Amino acid sequence: MTLYYREGCGLCEQMLAELSVLQSRYTFALERIDIDEDPRLVARFNALVPVLAVDGEILCCHYLDTSALIDELTRHD
Repeated sequence: MTLYYREGCGLCEQMLAELSVLQSRYTFALERIDIDEDPRLVARFNALVPVLAVDGEILCCHYLDTSALIDELTRHD
């Protein structure tokens, strides 16, 4: 699972906090990528961050879709 974010982004911080809570209930790895480190990622995700992707597919952006994430996590169990 990958979280595309940028420093100083309030929505990004909120999604990361919510993901941290869920990590205490479910086991999943979370890779964090600052889009500002790669111009291609800025071009792709600039207006969408934070973006949570699973296996390269966008699961949600701006706000965490908790139901979709839990469905994804339990589908792989």
